[in-house]
Amino acid sequence: MRLKKTMSLCLAAVLAAGLVGCGSTADTTSSAAESTATTAEAGTEADATAAPDGDGDPTTLTVAMECAYAPYNWTQSDDANGAVQIRDSSDYAYGYDVMMAKKIAEALGQKVQVVKLDWDSLIPAVMSGDVDCVIAGQSITSERSQQVDFSDPYYYASIITLVKKDSKYASATSVADLDGATCTSQLGTIWYDNCLSQIPNANILAAQETAPAMLVALESGACDVVVTDRPTAQAATVAYSDFVALDFGGGENDFQVSDEDINIGISMKKGNTALKDAINGVLATMTTDDYNTMMDEAISVQPLSE
Repeated sequence: MRLKKTMSLCLAAVLAAGLVGCGSTADTTSSAAESTATTAEAGTEADATAAPDGDGDPTTLTVAMECAYAPYNWTQSDDANGAVQIRDSSDYAYGYDVMMAKKIAEALGQKVQVVKLDWDSLIPAVMSGDVDCVIAGQSITSERSQQVDFSDPYYYASIITLVKKDSKYASATSVADLDGATCTSQLGTIWYDNCLSQIPNANILAAQETAPAMLVALESGACDVVVTDRPTAQAATVAYSDFVALDFGGGENDFQVSDEDINIGISMKKGNTALKDAINGVLATMTTDDYNTMMDEAISVQPLSE
């Protein structure tokens, strides 16, 4: 995503340091990443998993993410739990997305290079060829699919509403019960673009640049309601003891969204069928239970839980 205070403000600082929308602008692709992209576009899964380059080093899967969208991805200062160093940085990235990137790269005989970018820079980086793919909690929407190709889903995110325990909305059991709420969510997400407008008489604030900023807005009382996905909500309730997560059950009382809104995929350059097929081959070996187990592990070690 995903996306991350005393405790609350410290949390925001930790995640903002990696940033959700996140990060720095992309640098030129390393020769290893260019080798990966070239071989992947050559047309076969075997090509996409090319072994060492001319120097005898393994090829690299260059993956962009925000590095500030816990539990999908975040920034930390060391390589604890298997974190991967961020390109052109002394910091490291970890989380569900890094775990997935490592699993895919291992299966393809490659190593992972993480590139930290802000949310709006992710798709342009794929389109330009600066990175091989984006693994960052992206919903597989038709709009995005016009610009990039997506893998099969690597996670299925359901919609959760976050409120404070002492809020008048804490007992809400439907979207209708949020009538009149002041609300926000993260910029460029279906939660902000599609869901908030379904709240009756909603006072919709400007979208928040990052997931940490979204959570701080709720904690500070700037808004009554934040709408997000389940992993982000789970992470938030660990970090903020005064938050409660409301699940409206996915039926007629819930936010109305399409499957494309909640299916989370890996994006790559249009026409890179070899890489797409190779990634889908890895995902085909995994089950929903596998995804949930990985996400639970990510939540258990995220900075917000410390």
